[in-house]
Amino acid sequence: MADNSANLKGNVPPLPQVTPYEPVPYDVEGTLDPFKAAKIEPESKYKQAAGKGGAFQPDFEARELRNSLLEKYPVESLKMIGYLNVNNRPLAVIQVDDKVKQIKVGDYIGLDFGMVTRITDKEVELRELIQDSAGDWSERTSSLYLQSKEGSKK
Repeated sequence: MADNSANLKGNVPPLPQVTPYEPVPYDVEGTLDPFKAAKIEPESKYKQAAGKGGAFQPDFEARELRNSLLEKYPVESLKMIGYLNVNNRPLAVIQVDDKVKQIKVGDYIGLDFGMVTRITDKEVELRELIQDSAGDWSERTSSLYLQSKEGSKK
């Protein structure tokens, strides 16, 4: 064993040549701010037609004037608990917390500018306006379904 290890020598390769650091000047004049929202916003097809919010931009002032109780709650917290047909006009009975309200086609409910478009004996259909991450408004439809007595906790 002494004879085998007598001629062994370590072989360490030489260190690579170190290049000196050269700083690169960073000139921010005339460049886009990478943290600005406009940098990541897609170009909207509605911006030319209706300005900043898109073609479906809601009327915030009209909402304040209506001051409807059902517009202060999200649609998920509203329950359709009844249906009425008065003078051939369908009405839905909506419950939120301990309050009960009647709504008709054209009324607004929910936080997303939901307008009632149709009322049947089983559901209320809404057209809502929602804002995407780019700031444009678009439409979506949703429904409130009639809640049965078995589903309630009372």
